Amino acid sequence: MTNKERLMRTLNGQPVDRPPVSFYELGGYHQDPHDTHEYNIYSHPSWHDLLTLARTRTDKIVINSPRFTENEKDYPVISTQEVIGDSIHYITEITTPRGVITKRARRDKDIDTGWTLEHFLKNADDARAYLSLPEDEICDIDISQVLKCEEDIGTTGIASIDIGDAICVCAELFSMEDYLVFALTERELFLKLLERAHRKILKRVQMTAKALPGRLYRICGPEYASPPYLPPSLFREYVVPFDTELIGEIHKSGGFARVHSHGNLADIIGDIAAMGADGLDPIEPPPQGDVSLKFVREKYGEQLVLFGNIELVEIETLPEDVFRERVKQALSDGMYGQGRGFVLMPSASPISRQLPTLAYRNYLTMVELAERAWY
Repeated sequence: MTNKERLMRTLNGQPVDRPPVSFYELGGYHQDPHDTHEYNIYSHPSWHDLLTLARTRTDKIVINSPRFTENEKDYPVISTQEVIGDSIHYITEITTPRGVITKRARRDKDIDTGWTLEHFLKNADDARAYLSLPEDEICDIDISQVLKCEEDIGTTGIASIDIGDAICVCAELFSMEDYLVFALTERELFLKLLERAHRKILKRVQMTAKALPGRLYRICGPEYASPPYLPPSLFREYVVPFDTELIGEIHKSGGFARVHSHGNLADIIGDIAAMGADGLDPIEPPPQGDVSLKFVREKYGEQLVLFGNIELVEIETLPEDVFRERVKQALSDGMYGQGRGFVLMPSASPISRQLPTLAYRNYLTMVELAERAWY
């Protein structure tokens, strides 16, 4: 059974020879060890063996998305960047009919992520300024990079379309603390932000589903409205109606919708299932989450393909013998009883330039145990 067959049969709830094992974003496709750019952490020799392992022995789920051409409305945007020490600083200023909103971000040389130092929106006045901007119109879709990805990986995996839902887009306009206060105290205004974001996202999903039927999607964002951040009642207001519509469009084309939500699930997993989701990740074990993988398998495993249950911190810190037992438990719980399927996967990927040797050995353990299908 090829990796692609194994993944597609899992998504369809069909029998497989063993559970798929994925390293999440780390598939060895987007990570280029030969790129000598000083901000490419994967050129460090410590990554070589892990990238080879990811390319040759995992069931790759390569995150990819189409590009869109938009009829951009005419409003002033000034973007600048400068290098300060080992960091690149980015500044974006947008002049709205109600004033200027500013975002400042930073990327460090030895860390494969970015930090937002100043967010566009800080208060209700900024939100109204943002809403005063004209909305861009999507004109065309370019699926060439998705098709190239699928051609490149062949039978070794599948491409996965990535979507940030309305709450993902809107929450990230604020700092986390400002977002939480705003979402709790300015519900009517926050809903206007969500509705604006959703119109654009829905159009993109409709175009993607038509151009690329039958693909797997990852929907990011619901965790922003999960407890303890917001109460379940606001999850049902800020997430459920918008993501239900996205999932419906994905299903029209024969696609599969996987919901990505870190942290607590106990109070929202029923809503995620009710939205029509086909999959869920990363199903973090306590204390990072509040439900066990076995519980999710028992209650929702017939509907949902379950992805994950291994924490990155476990990969980077647990002794090999302890980590081996942890992976065995995840495989046992993920394949418990009857269910649609399970994909062994970490909750995130390392982001430091130098990969710890222990991390590679623990990743290898994940592959070896999944390949042996010991359960």
